[in-house]
Amino acid sequence: MSAGPLVGYSSSGSEDEDEAEAEGRTWPGAGGCRRGQSPDPSQRFPVPDSVLNMFPSTEERPEDDSAKHGGRVRTFPHERGNWATHVYLPYEAREEFLELLDLLLPHAQTYVPRLVRMEAFHLSLSQSVVLRHHWILPFVQALKDRMASFQRFFFTANRVKIYTNQEKTRTFVGLEVTSGHAECLDLVSEVDRVMEEFDLTTFYPDPSFHISLAWCVGDARPQLEGQCLQELQEILDEFEDSEMLLRVLTEQVRCKSGNKFFSMPLK
Repeated sequence: MSAGPLVGYSSSGSEDEDEAEAEGRTWPGAGGCRRGQSPDPSQRFPVPDSVLNMFPSTEERPEDDSAKHGGRVRTFPHERGNWATHVYLPYEAREEFLELLDLLLPHAQTYVPRLVRMEAFHLSLSQSVVLRHHWILPFVQALKDRMASFQRFFFTANRVKIYTNQEKTRTFVGLEVTSGHAECLDLVSEVDRVMEEFDLTTFYPDPSFHISLAWCVGDARPQLEGQCLQELQEILDEFEDSEMLLRVLTEQVRCKSGNKFFSMPLK
């Protein structure tokens, strides 16, 4: 399971040093020696620690501190040049949907206070996978080719359900799809074909398509399933116009890779 400027990439070498060597410059502290000569080590000026600390090793990996991400743990480690990639159907939350969420979430928090509202809403068509930077555009083009013939369709997500990720490190309160499941499966089938072309992990077998509403760290199913789940469903069923509100027209497939977004309109 389970919106910015492009990431900059630093050079692995020093262009200034290369140009200096090519021009045969003399560096301070080299005892007047030019390129190709080795100065006496006693003549070299020591480099201050304050200067050395300005340039950390290019092999140093970014700090992966779960405390900075609400306690979430990465499914795969961050690595330079790798882009976390995800294919999904976006859901644009209207005011009425947020009003419904304002009823559901506080009630769920009486059972699990650490639940947090999702910042954006979507229906997943893939797992999160890792793409190398130079694969992104070919991957997206392959997706566009596969999506080109798909018609728009409606799906309904009106059944409250509790989910965890595969590692059971996070729990989600979601709305399960009750109609339009077959069309979602057809989309996943095409996304999986692209995943296979790039030797990436395909989607879950027999998936439960859903829109996540809130999440928390850890496995909170024992607290949320049963009585809480029944009460949440009753709140949803009694909400005015919930039937129309949760009937969604699918107009596009979207791919997020790192901080890049790509849209693939349906016919």
